[in-house]
Amino acid sequence: MPENKGTLMNVYELQKQNDANALVRAQRADPAPGPYQIVVQVRAVSLNYRDLMILANPAQTTPRIPVSDGAGEVIAVGTGVTRVAVGDRVAGAFFQNWSAGDVSAAAHDLALGGSVDGMLAEQVLLSEEGVVRFPDHLSYEEAATLPCAAVTVWNALIEQGGLRAGQTVLLLGTGGVSILGLQFAKQHGARVIVTSSSDEKLASAKSLGADETVNYRTTPDWEKAVWEMTGRTGVDQVVEVGGAGTLEKSLQSVRDGGTVSLIGVLTGFEARINPILVLQKSVRLQGIYVGSRATFANMNRAVAQSRLKPVIDRVFPFVEAPVAYEFLRSGSHFGKVVIRVGD
Repeated sequence: MPENKGTLMNVYELQKQNDANALVRAQRADPAPGPYQIVVQVRAVSLNYRDLMILANPAQTTPRIPVSDGAGEVIAVGTGVTRVAVGDRVAGAFFQNWSAGDVSAAAHDLALGGSVDGMLAEQVLLSEEGVVRFPDHLSYEEAATLPCAAVTVWNALIEQGGLRAGQTVLLLGTGGVSILGLQFAKQHGARVIVTSSSDEKLASAKSLGADETVNYRTTPDWEKAVWEMTGRTGVDQVVEVGGAGTLEKSLQSVRDGGTVSLIGVLTGFEARINPILVLQKSVRLQGIYVGSRATFANMNRAVAQSRLKPVIDRVFPFVEAPVAYEFLRSGSHFGKVVIRVGD
């Protein structure tokens, strides 16, 4: 990729594989756009559990600028660029080459912050096909929460799940995905049940519109509580973020013919589940790995129409990016964790 050799910008790099302390501040040359490329002055990024997984990945290519989710202003465009212009406020798409339609293996080759450099830098070089304009009512910090967490849960509930008013949704935990899921589900007239180990967080979820809550620490058989809350029929959809430790309980919580969207692995990778739960209940068990740029644009129209505001727990300055990672790792956040870029 072409670079401007004249000046330097600040970035963070992962400089070691499988090392929680691998995040290092560094400098790189300011990027310059080639044909069909743009340069974005990054204003904010948000963290996802994926960013912690990449830190611990023994196969991760280094050095790598991490973080998939960021928003900023277009400050330069290359020849042939027509989708955006200098001055546009944009967010990067998680997959730089998945514009629309079904996902392909090729999309994984250009996943920001993993297979290619991500957004935790003062400036980034992106394809013009790999950005979307975000709604005018959102700040850069709010827009930075959208590309992974919001698109993923929108895709799961709305585009793939076909959520309808009056249906019941079960959301596990109160992290970024689940809280955005709560907001989208209520936007569509659904009944929402939220789980958490914190009564304080459950109270906050209630204030955002959650209809019922379950503390899974004090009610370890939370799937039975959900079953009773639904008149022993089960929920229509589950957004499954836990993975190995919660998948079977989610399958027990969903109704016959319902949908479980597997989008996270917070509790690990190796799951033992009873396939009879899927078979006899005719459950639709679907994997959701973010979504296309078209899905992002569809979601943004709904966000703009409802003037939805993503919930941000804390905003860290750029110099405290490693602290932001540790805050995310602690699990104490409610909603999203954001880093404001630029000192």
